[in-house]
Amino acid sequence: DRKGQAIQPFAFKDLTQVSEEEMGQIPSPGSGKPTLTMPRDFNLMFQTNVGAMQDGSSVAYLRPETAQGIFINYKNVIGTSRQKLPFGIAQIGKAFRNEITPRNFIFRSREFEQMEIEYFIPPGDDVWQPFHEKWIADSKAFLETVGLREDLMGYDVHEGDGLAHYARACTDITFKFPFGEQELMGIAARGNFDLTSHTEGSGKTLDYFDEETKEKFIPHVIEPSLGVDRLILALICSAYAEDEVNGEKRNYLSFHPSIAPVKVSVLPLVKNKEPLVKAARELFEKLQMRWNVQWDQTGAIGRRYRRADEIGVPFCVTVDFETIEDDGAVTIRDRDTTEQVRIPIDEVVPYLSKMIDGY
Repeated sequence: DRKGQAIQPFAFKDLTQVSEEEMGQIPSPGSGKPTLTMPRDFNLMFQTNVGAMQDGSSVAYLRPETAQGIFINYKNVIGTSRQKLPFGIAQIGKAFRNEITPRNFIFRSREFEQMEIEYFIPPGDDVWQPFHEKWIADSKAFLETVGLREDLMGYDVHEGDGLAHYARACTDITFKFPFGEQELMGIAARGNFDLTSHTEGSGKTLDYFDEETKEKFIPHVIEPSLGVDRLILALICSAYAEDEVNGEKRNYLSFHPSIAPVKVSVLPLVKNKEPLVKAARELFEKLQMRWNVQWDQTGAIGRRYRRADEIGVPFCVTVDFETIEDDGAVTIRDRDTTEQVRIPIDEVVPYLSKMIDGY
């Protein structure tokens, strides 16, 4: 009972400075109830020890992004490859983040595959914006090229507090997954923050000498960054399709031929005719030297077509009796249209090469 007591003036206090008694009275922003715990130190990077001794000198951290390996090797690259600005260094590999609550399927995980490019450009306020805009356009074009649906993609432009402290600009390419829109790829203008930080930390200069202007400067970078796991999921979501063939419902994956895990399925019409199986096997082994192909000789031909469709195989090659007894040709079926063409067996590789690789 505080009746008659003077009202104390209200004062803001940092949450890290409150006592346990005070914390027990602070409502949670989520539930409105006083369930918050005392603040604790937390590191988003995984810590480990290198070597036999476990002391301060052996502490190391798993990389939270692939980019820093690029910045560390930047000096070696310009010294050995004699690249001139602008140029890029790309890397793909594992990244690790010590997430407090891993959740949301592959979107908040502790280990993931990441692809990044550090594209080095000259400094200047009037220089980075055209490069940044071009990388946004080129990144979206790349995603469309590998098979992402344009109508499911969007943009999220970071502004104000949404920008990282080092970034001049950042735009995410988003994708509408069945469970909601999520970030897919980020294109950031990072300035010269990283190379400057490595210079200060190592004491080694990371300047670039421009032979035309005779100037030394630390380059700025544009960084497109893409999660491989997210991209694969987006490809599957874009590729899933349903239609009707001969009155039957069909589910299939319409992967772009260049992206499909299995490019071709070779199907001998029957499995108990040795000359026919032999001809099909020879073709399979020939195609196997060029692409990832599968062999399927079990079941009716229509059922085998459906099996190939379900895993996104763009082309099925059927070897039949006419192949060995008459015209020496095979039937190639297109997954998306189900149309079939008759191709001489010697022309199968050039035909598929044009359809899969574009040449």
